[in-house]
Amino acid sequence: MKIMEITVVENTPHAVKLSLSGADTWYVNALRRACMNSVKCFAIGSVTLYENTSSMFDEYLAHRLGLVPILSPDGYGDKDEILFTAEVEGPATFYSRDLKSKEKDVAVANGNIPIIKLAEGQKVRLDCKAVLGNSTNGAKFQPAYAAYKELGGKEKGYELYVESFGQMSASEVLKKALESMKKDMKVIYKDVKK
Repeated sequence: MKIMEITVVENTPHAVKLSLSGADTWYVNALRRACMNSVKCFAIGSVTLYENTSSMFDEYLAHRLGLVPILSPDGYGDKDEILFTAEVEGPATFYSRDLKSKEKDVAVANGNIPIIKLAEGQKVRLDCKAVLGNSTNGAKFQPAYAAYKELGGKEKGYELYVESFGQMSASEVLKKALESMKKDMKVIYKDVKK
C-alpha cells in the first residue's frame, strides 16, 4: 500500500497549492473534481425586478447577478434563502456592492463587480434570493477552480492547485471537498458490504 505524502506549497485565502507524492492519478483527479463540483455555496437563485429602465433585459440582468460570488459561511442549510435588495438610479454604475443582504455574514464576496452602467433617468430596483447549491445545479454554484499537473512523471507525484472565487477560502473549499469524498466513500462502502 502506497503512503501519500502531502506538502503545502502555498496557502493563502485565495489559493492553495499542494505537492502530492505517492498519490494515484484517479485520487488527485477525484479531489480536483470534488473541489469544483461537490462543495456547496450560495448564489443568487431568483430575482424579482420591480423596476428596470436600463438598457439590459431582465433575464440578462438576473443572469449577471447570479454569477456574483456570495460569502458562504457554515451554519446554513439547503432550505435557507438569503434576501438581497438593490436600488440604483443613473447616472451611475450598478456594482455588486449595491446588493444589500438581510444577513450580516452572507454578503457579496467582491463589491467591485460592475453589473451595468445606468444613464440619466435609468433605474434598477430589485430583490433577489441567494440559495445553497453545488455546481451540478449550475456554474454559479462553483466555489473554485482546481487543476493538477504531474511533477516529473507519476512516480514523482502531482501538484494540485485550488483557487477560490471568493465564497470561502481555498483551504475551506479543499476541506469541504475532502469531507464530501469521505461521505461518498462511506455510502459506496455500505452498498458494497450488503
